[in-house]
Amino acid sequence: MLERVITQPDPYEPYLLSQGIRFGDLLFISGQAGAGDDGRIVDGGFLAQGEQAFANLRRALEAGGSSLRDVIKVTIFVTDMGHFQDVVALRRKFFSAPYPADTIAEIRALYDPRAMIEIEAIAAVRRQGDSDAR
Repeated sequence: MLERVITQPDPYEPYLLSQGIRFGDLLFISGQAGAGDDGRIVDGGFLAQGEQAFANLRRALEAGGSSLRDVIKVTIFVTDMGHFQDVVALRRKFFSAPYPADTIAEIRALYDPRAMIEIEAIAAVRRQGDSDAR
């Protein structure tokens, strides 16, 4: 059974998208960009957007009963692969060993011309009583 994950605010609602979908013990999170609660891309450049995107990812994961430490696979889209080392630094800050499987891809554009990074993820959902193995 599919279960929709909703966060507040939910900037995806007007576009008929789900923040995430939970299916059994798996959680599929839609792409999270560097937008603040007001829906606007944050100022401060690539790292500021990356930090906000990871914060948005964390919020969506937690709303679905998961966390950053439970991410199995992440896909990171960037508009300039020149920021590859910044992506590695962000991964180091927000993930820990064993690190999730990852794809990093440069794309021409994201949904907002100012957006430079977007992150989607697949994560495990912990059952109540499961110990934190990581």
